[in-house]
Amino acid sequence: MNIVLHLLNIIQHQSEQIAFLLKFIRKFIPISQWVHDDSKSPKYQKFKIDKLPLIVPFFKQDWQFLIAYYEHKYGKKIDPVHHRGGRSVPEDKVCPVCGAPHDYLYDNNGGRGQYQCKVCGTTFIDGSIHSKPIKYKCPYCGHVLVPVKNRSCFRVHKCVNNKCSYYRQNLKKVSREHSLEKYRYKLHYIYREFDINFFKMDLTSLPKNTSSLNFSKYNANVMSLCLTLHVNLQLSLRKTAQAMNDLYGIRISHQQVANYARAAALVIKPFVDTYDYGASPNMVGDETYIKVKGVKGFVWFVMDAASRSILGYRVSSDRGVGACILAMRMALQHFRKLPEKFRFVADGYSAYPLAAQQFYLNYGKDFDFDITQVIGLTNEDAVSKEFRPFKQIVERMNRTFKLSYRGTCGYDNFDGANYSVALWVAYYNFLRPHKHNGYRVLNDLDQLAGADNMPAKWQILILLGQDAILRMQQPPSA
Repeated sequence: MNIVLHLLNIIQHQSEQIAFLLKFIRKFIPISQWVHDDSKSPKYQKFKIDKLPLIVPFFKQDWQFLIAYYEHKYGKKIDPVHHRGGRSVPEDKVCPVCGAPHDYLYDNNGGRGQYQCKVCGTTFIDGSIHSKPIKYKCPYCGHVLVPVKNRSCFRVHKCVNNKCSYYRQNLKKVSREHSLEKYRYKLHYIYREFDINFFKMDLTSLPKNTSSLNFSKYNANVMSLCLTLHVNLQLSLRKTAQAMNDLYGIRISHQQVANYARAAALVIKPFVDTYDYGASPNMVGDETYIKVKGVKGFVWFVMDAASRSILGYRVSSDRGVGACILAMRMALQHFRKLPEKFRFVADGYSAYPLAAQQFYLNYGKDFDFDITQVIGLTNEDAVSKEFRPFKQIVERMNRTFKLSYRGTCGYDNFDGANYSVALWVAYYNFLRPHKHNGYRVLNDLDQLAGADNMPAKWQILILLGQDAILRMQQPPSA
């Protein structure tokens, strides 16, 4: 009997040791598929953002100056090409780089249209126009990048040199058992060149064909009541119309409620977007799913981590980087130069580092910042553990936003989604009491201090929006 108890104790002790070792392996020792240290999925590596390439600008040169310089420096003269075998270059061919005539051009591939200039050494193809302003080179090996893919708003350039140090270093990380599946990993250097300049898009353009605020049947008080029920109390359009009839005896259609909401959003949006929130140097961004007629869409939010005000937002039909750049531009529009300890926290999606890279390309060192990425749902690295509270702030706001619309079918169209999000952001920043702020609003407005009810506050926000539109319509000199 004692032997049985002794064996049971040994088995229990071994099971505890095995559980401890499994937990230790799971936490500290990577599994074979975790060959890259920043993600568990090999497919995720394809979205990794590399550093900027070496940019070589194109300069038009003079062939006569190059010949004179070569003779002055080396004491030798560049003679015209002596063609052999009776072959010659047509007289209308000139070098696209230095302009050397046909006498200084080699027939580089036996009459199949490729030529090489003896003066500058440029190899070109017959009929090609040397109009590309810049040339991209790999920052690790110096080889010229090759365009391999065209996307909706950018072109992918790739370093195809198999002797590149970047490629060899990543290749060593792939285990032998996964060597046949190395195509699943991102091994080569990649750069994305944007075809659309999202920094020239106007963020403050006024909407066209807006609804009039001249009321033929009802007045501004009815409109503000509809906004209170629809936005504050999160009622649908039909339930808002029913509540107006049940509470106040006002028979109004749900389409009229939608017209009121659209008109109010178009007027209030310029004030909300251009308001100076006095942002702190800590911002956090995230994207969440919405539905438009049952089809998945996205809304991007950028928040101030200190005051928790929404500084930038954008609704898009896809998860491309363009909407991310526009939302970040809206959040950073009041900065002429980023603070010294500026930090932007986001999840592991590649759109945020790519957007930060575009800020540096367009604005220079004044907007040079890195993205602090909180990856996954558990704290598996020190960065995620330290900055997880920042990510939880925006996730909590996303849950609050999801309560404001019906997730079953969502919005009717993307225009309606934009109007609804604009109204909700105005309510969240200026009218909604927040528990973490002592049940006070995030941004106190002096104009709202005298309003004793919510419909009056909506009317004041509409008035502030009208004033913002008038200021935007004035010429810069005024």
